[in-house]
Amino acid sequence: MEVDSAELLTILGEHLVNSVIGREPFQTVKEIVDQGAPLWYQNEEEGLSALHAAAYNQDAELAKYLIDEGAVWNALDNYGNSAGDIALSFGDEQTYTTIRDAGIRSEMLLSLLGRKHSDADGMVLKTDDQTAAASTDAYLKQKLVFRKDEHGQEICLVDAGNGQEVGVMMAWETPIMEETVRLLCPPENLEGMKVLNVGFGLGIIDSLFQSLPTRPEQHVIIEAHPDVLQHMREQGWYERPSVKILEGKWQDFVDSEALLSFGGFDVIYTDTFSEDYQALHEFFEHLPDLLSGPDARFGFFNGLGATNLLFYDVSTLMAELHLSEVGINVEWTDVDVTRDSRNRWGRTREYFTMPVYRLPIGKMSIM
Repeated sequence: MEVDSAELLTILGEHLVNSVIGREPFQTVKEIVDQGAPLWYQNEEEGLSALHAAAYNQDAELAKYLIDEGAVWNALDNYGNSAGDIALSFGDEQTYTTIRDAGIRSEMLLSLLGRKHSDADGMVLKTDDQTAAASTDAYLKQKLVFRKDEHGQEICLVDAGNGQEVGVMMAWETPIMEETVRLLCPPENLEGMKVLNVGFGLGIIDSLFQSLPTRPEQHVIIEAHPDVLQHMREQGWYERPSVKILEGKWQDFVDSEALLSFGGFDVIYTDTFSEDYQALHEFFEHLPDLLSGPDARFGFFNGLGATNLLFYDVSTLMAELHLSEVGINVEWTDVDVTRDSRNRWGRTREYFTMPVYRLPIGKMSIM
């Protein structure tokens, strides 16, 4: 009786997973891999891969071997857990770090390839989702809803498809924005300060900039969504002194005289909706031309991958590495966001489930 190739791969994959779960000797596992067992295989019952099984066994050496042989670092089991999540649940820092570092290497390589090949997309930090939640073009065409939630706090929502709403910006982010502005704008830097913010949303951070003891001398806001722009008109932002609103995407202005004529900004913040990490990385590369000098500061909403701790960790460290490449050193501040977290979402899709927000503040390194 002949066994077709798909069935053979299933048999070998199942054998590999079971052997790792059963704590078979390392040499036995290696022989199964050498026989062609697929390292991407996940069993049907639980969605376990060999890497998941190694994490359950807290076997960092085996996890490293499987990754080196091609195991998928970010595969999720049927319960939504990656191998890194499992390692973390056991407090196994060595195995977790091995898996996390594999993720960083993978995403860095794909990011590098992406500069040469537009279809070389990252596995976590880019999505194929073409709804308004993840596609800028779809988002800009979609109607936004501004309303108050059941707690009386203002929220801005967009339809993400299938009748599901996702927050473009929500009031629970206010403590994050307050701490961000405190760190971006120390008292000694306020005089004559020039601020650039990309993405208005609900205007939380822009209102905080305007509420500083000394208001920015120049305050530039880049915003592309027509409904947000209309909301800004209704709130009187177009009439505010020293505020300049550029209507469009940041890509429309980043090399333009309309932006460069300001001569550099002392504070830059970006929080765009529906853009992926590739777009954020591209923005990083423009910072040396946009920042005013070594005392200038940069921040961004650090929310990519924020529904999974492993993915959030990889995203955070990726950003630090890429900012370092353009000469920006980052300091991170942990902000507890667990207060009222059970009531913050209502019926909207959750986009940040971490207990701690890692707040980045970047400054140009002094050579």
